[in-house]
Amino acid sequence: MTILWLKTLHLFFMVAWMAGLFYLPRIFVYHAQATHPDVIEQFKTMERRLWYFVTPFAVLTLVFGVALISSYGREWFRAASWLHHKILLVMFLYAYHVYLYVLMRKFASDENKHSARFYRFLNETPVLILLAIIGLAVIKP
Repeated sequence: MTILWLKTLHLFFMVAWMAGLFYLPRIFVYHAQATHPDVIEQFKTMERRLWYFVTPFAVLTLVFGVALISSYGREWFRAASWLHHKILLVMFLYAYHVYLYVLMRKFASDENKHSARFYRFLNETPVLILLAIIGLAVIKP
């Protein structure tokens, strides 16, 4: 039963984290297009609050993921090659999360150098990675 609770919590926090990773670059799109100072300041506040709101979800996703792996044991982990690929993709998502922080800080100091189009493309990145992660976790090739 413990493994089922770990899976539940891992999935719950992952969904909450991914919601933030999907939404933050969308805010960047609108921020990059904004021209009115009050609107720009509002976007800065929204970005900061969202990033700090979803970061604990990223940490808890990792905590419960590691707990799940530990519950299954070392031999299972060695044999689960699909999981090794999944972990690599998850590492990309954590790097993406950090990159969003860097971009958020650039917006906060009015140093954005990217267009709204750049952020639209950036917004699609976690969608594709998430699809691959879920495919690996469900199909276990």
